[in-house]
Amino acid sequence: MSSRTVIRGGLVITASDEIHADVLIEDGRVAALAASGTPAAEAFAAERTIDATGKYVIPGGVDAHTHMELPFGGTFASDTFETGTRAAAWGGTTTIVDFAVQSVGHSLREGLDAWHAKAEGNCAIDYGFHMIVSDVNQETLKEMDLLVEEGVTSFKQFMAYPGVFYSDDGQILRAMQRSAENGGLIMMHAENGIAIDVLVEQALARGETDPRYHGEVRKALLEAEATHRAIKLAQVAGAPLYVVHVSAMEAVAELARARDDGLNVFGETCPQYLFLSTDNLAEPDFEGSKYVCSTPLRPKEHQAKLWQGLRTNDLQVVSTDHCPFCFVGQKELGRGDFSKIPNGLPGVENRMDLLHQAVVDGHISRRRWIEIACATPARMFGMYPKKGTIAPGADADIVIYDPNAEQVMSAETHHMNVDYSAYEGKRTTGRVETVLSRGEPVITEREYTGRAGHGVYTPRSTCQYLN
Repeated sequence: MSSRTVIRGGLVITASDEIHADVLIEDGRVAALAASGTPAAEAFAAERTIDATGKYVIPGGVDAHTHMELPFGGTFASDTFETGTRAAAWGGTTTIVDFAVQSVGHSLREGLDAWHAKAEGNCAIDYGFHMIVSDVNQETLKEMDLLVEEGVTSFKQFMAYPGVFYSDDGQILRAMQRSAENGGLIMMHAENGIAIDVLVEQALARGETDPRYHGEVRKALLEAEATHRAIKLAQVAGAPLYVVHVSAMEAVAELARARDDGLNVFGETCPQYLFLSTDNLAEPDFEGSKYVCSTPLRPKEHQAKLWQGLRTNDLQVVSTDHCPFCFVGQKELGRGDFSKIPNGLPGVENRMDLLHQAVVDGHISRRRWIEIACATPARMFGMYPKKGTIAPGADADIVIYDPNAEQVMSAETHHMNVDYSAYEGKRTTGRVETVLSRGEPVITEREYTGRAGHGVYTPRSTCQYLN
């Protein structure tokens, strides 16, 4: 039995077009689009009709950077794959790419299998995996080839967190050389972790223990230096590079220079760097701990350069780096020592709305909103046009979005499994109304109608921005 749905009367927005069109969905995929009111559109017949008059019809968001159930700092991210993907759906995101972790002394396969076990049967929306490479050796390098073949086509390395995830320049170079051969994409956490550890030790010795010092020791210059070094190593290896969670204007300048030189270098930023700042880290009574993440929040003047980077395409993607820890019992582990505060912010539910607010505020256009939140992450990580657009043959991952609804972000009303909101009290214009994942309603007129296990694992092809 085939099932059909038609979405009528909305403004369909993709990265390339805006058109008043009706959308016909058949068996979980987009079957056809036709201009609203035309005979072709009138001929669409379906069991279910969704009225999108006065609303936007947009592709489901693709969040290419989440950490569900991540072990960190002696605890675990508070969202499971079940709670985290449900919250993502509430926020208009229909695909996440999470990070499977290789532990030192273990194989990539062990890490990937462990993450498959966490996610399988629990997700409300579709998901894929990147692989965190913590232990580069000959066996790991061979495994990278196998993972690319089976649809895990991106590998994350860390220039930060010595003793945990850290890779030295030699290990990074070897992994980049391998990815240059197998078509994989290296994702880099670019901060000089060795130097940062010195500054942490010195700050604590001076009695500087409050959360705001987390931002002061993780200096913008050390993000820029690591970004520059990662670019040069990638250039030596002949490999593409994707720098995650870019927060500092100096790092944006390094990316812009590399791209001007014609290198395959890409950059991602996150809503927290666009909307929050060191003012939040400095909030009294340990409230600043809620905003501890790495790379850290920067002084407000960095925001303008990040928005500029998004407009000029020196930054291509906005992901969340969603990695929530509750204030009570988790962030509090760092009372008296900022270096023990688990690093991470909740945000998977807020991204699409915050970026729509950026449209309202004039930072970006509507099509650029869809480009940086849906189409480009899908292309970057080998899922386009199955994900990231509304076109015949694409998965029917579609959001009916009310551009005029107003909301106030709050922990009282969000669906992430965390006891605070990083955007508490923020007023935004625009809100998700209905969400379809492969044609199935997950959110129906602001009610959750999805289920754990609907979301399926999505193997990916290689980065579609490379020759």
